Amino acid sequence: MKETRDVKVRMKGVGDGLHVAFDPTLPADSIREELNRLFKQLRHLAINARVTFDIGENEGYEELLDELGDYLKAQFGVGNVICPSKRRMVSEGITRQRDMQGAWQQHQSDMLMLTGRVRSGQKVTARKHILILGDVNPGAEIVAGGDIIVMGTLSGIAAAGQPDNENAIVLALDFRPTQVQIGGIMAAGLPPSGDKIAEFAYVEDNAIVVEEYLKANPFGRQPWPEVR
Repeated sequence: MKETRDVKVRMKGVGDGLHVAFDPTLPADSIREELNRLFKQLRHLAINARVTFDIGENEGYEELLDELGDYLKAQFGVGNVICPSKRRMVSEGITRQRDMQGAWQQHQSDMLMLTGRVRSGQKVTARKHILILGDVNPGAEIVAGGDIIVMGTLSGIAAAGQPDNENAIVLALDFRPTQVQIGGIMAAGLPPSGDKIAEFAYVEDNAIVVEEYLKANPFGRQPWPEVR
């Protein structure tokens, strides 16, 4: 019998929800066991969470998805369970078209923007994104549920995507943090660049990666603006 650890169930935080991807052609019991293992690790963080199932291009598994959704609600108290369909993808295209017409301007900002220097011993926390127009000194700490952007020197501790959003980034015009955390992935003692250049940290293959922002241009390939 195949062990449940061989079942490819991937879970990551996206915004204030959870994205769960798996192959629906695998045995339902094995998928359920792996979901049980992953959600047990979340503990109270799973309560009332919004869960999105991703089964790729597969179709015809509505009954399985409903069953797994009911299981997560009963066992772990999750909130909404969303099962994207091709019809949903069409509606997403309509939403993007509306965004291009300027409707995205109607969204309420989730960003905390501060000006000035964050000094040693100070801690700044935001539910979503943080933008600092200034420097972050050694000994200061910045914690965000989304991205952290520092328009100056980042020399303190930066924890983005808290508690479990590994799609977040940490960006600074002069990137010299003593510690960076994105979701549950942490790195310390990152070597500073010789020159003051804009760099950003992100998660790839369960590790923190730092690149020159303008050279990597991570969002430049998007064909239209999206609310982050």
